[in-house]
Amino acid sequence: MIILGLILLLVGYFAGIQLLYYLGGLLVIIGVVLLILGAIGRPVGGRKAWF
Repeated sequence: MIILGLILLLVGYFAGIQLLYYLGGLLVIIGVVLLILGAIGRPVGGRKAWF
């Protein structure tokens, strides 16, 4: 999710498409939050692991 967010951020920035830029930033933030929650062992959405 973080990688997809970074790709959308870059495409949105260089293409001048604000919607992609904001969606990319949102995906990066959500991805980082999920990464942190998973790293501390807190279950997210009822699951301890996402793989």
